[in-house]
Amino acid sequence: MDIYGDVHPATKHDLIRATRDAVRDHRTTALLIDDITRLKLHRQDDQDTLDLIRELMDISVTLILIGVNIPSSGLLRGARRDPRTSQWCFPAGGHSDSAAAGTGRRFDLVNLRMFRQGDTAFTEHLAGIEDQLRLLNAADGMLTGDGMADYLHERTFGSVGLLRRLIEDGCAAAMETGEECLTRELLEDIRINLDSLSDLDPEAGEIPRIPEHEPPKEPAKKKRKPRNTVFDDHGTPPDGDA
Repeated sequence: MDIYGDVHPATKHDLIRATRDAVRDHRTTALLIDDITRLKLHRQDDQDTLDLIRELMDISVTLILIGVNIPSSGLLRGARRDPRTSQWCFPAGGHSDSAAAGTGRRFDLVNLRMFRQGDTAFTEHLAGIEDQLRLLNAADGMLTGDGMADYLHERTFGSVGLLRRLIEDGCAAAMETGEECLTRELLEDIRINLDSLSDLDPEAGEIPRIPEHEPPKEPAKKKRKPRNTVFDDHGTPPDGDA
């Protein structure tokens, strides 16, 4: 882990000090750390990383930790919820020698659920995606009108990750076929597949449940009735043929 491109300091205390200095010198206001639930607390290195992250809670910057199902991950072990403020707190003297004194490290736990069907926010999200697409035959309401919002929610359960995969594969199909527009009929032929996303961690809950969907089968072609050949003219038979 480098700090603003600087070489990794020798020890954890040096790393904390370097981070404090870098945050101050660069006037950083927020630090975002994603995939926090990939830390497995039975591994010593991951426990040390968590201790380091808790140390970062003491510096003068807004620390935002992002993960899937954090309450069930074990990362809140040792923390308690203040019923008066609804904030969580790691008490002083907890997991490291330089733990915060006094009131400990306080933080808010924000739960971002998947979009629900009919949510205005989901429709607004679709409108934002629609505005970014550059398909030649794209039209206003392509993802939000004629029941498309409800259909896309049924296909994804309101999961942003699944929606992104469906839209990306749909755009690829729209360009390959020359349709250059996302329609329900086109998306019906696409099965959401996350196999190509090898960076997802199943143990961290990063693979969502995918709604069951079977692409429609092509209608069976009707067998043509044999042509009536009774009145066919086979020409004059050769000499000698009866």
